[in-house]
Amino acid sequence: MYDVVIIGGGPAAVGAGVYTARKKLKTLLITESFGGQSIVSADIQNWVGTKSIAGLDLAKVLEEHIRNYPEDVEVKTSELATKVSKRDDGFLVETNKGGSYETRTVIVASGASRRKLNIPGEHEFDGKGVAYCSICDAPLFGGRDVAVVGGGNAGLEAVVDLLPYAKHIFILEYSDKLKGDQVTQDKIKASGKVDVIYNTQTVRVEGDKFVTGMVYKDRTSGEERTLDVGGVFVEIGSVPNSGFVKDLVELNKMGEIVIDHKTSATSCEGIWAAGDVTDEMYKQNNISVGDAVKAALSVYNYLNKK
Repeated sequence: MYDVVIIGGGPAAVGAGVYTARKKLKTLLITESFGGQSIVSADIQNWVGTKSIAGLDLAKVLEEHIRNYPEDVEVKTSELATKVSKRDDGFLVETNKGGSYETRTVIVASGASRRKLNIPGEHEFDGKGVAYCSICDAPLFGGRDVAVVGGGNAGLEAVVDLLPYAKHIFILEYSDKLKGDQVTQDKIKASGKVDVIYNTQTVRVEGDKFVTGMVYKDRTSGEERTLDVGGVFVEIGSVPNSGFVKDLVELNKMGEIVIDHKTSATSCEGIWAAGDVTDEMYKQNNISVGDAVKAALSVYNYLNKK
């Protein structure tokens, strides 16, 4: 029986684990991998205390930090929580590897997953020109014209990753303006390699053995047009990884776990949540860690009162 099981491997999960370890709670951290969504970022400049760090390096730092508490935190990697069930004395956490772990409390810090376009050709050409990780795959598109779907920070960061490699980049934005940080907008516009196409709705990805085009509809005129591109990067946000607790805690219409923002408590006694899986308005690493610390301290106080 663990005092707390933490589900996730991003900044929120590790932040919670550091604090439960320091409070000497018997902790199990279950994660598929470390780093969370930030692992795809080439250059993170707003991680407080560090001027610049790559996503892969942040993942290494997070893992090293949590493994610094081997007496208090047991870490299981390459394992994914699939179900949390209520028990009389706490909870049972089950995983895709057949794991079954009893715990008095749970902190859900499972983050979010990349949102898909769900259009014809996307699945068929996944890995054959359709990509979701620019830092991983940008070098594969050297000399090609490429489309990036999404004009938020994720889309603009993908463009920055592609600039050294792609011949030309088209940004397909659903609305009439980009939503990403102005400093990044200025950088990509100054490159001379980027065109922004506004008011677009993606229709299908075309290709043979590899992507050859992206068909989109002009939302103003209704006309369908085709971009001759050799790659499509999908950067349209994320979906919270909350399905394994959907029968226990309150979710909002977007599937985010509703929390008390003073304590990070969920609607189910004994379960707390933090990070991108919650209804926190600002999806930022630093805020995720702060909410996770609230969760960890709340767990400590809860257990001390039992």
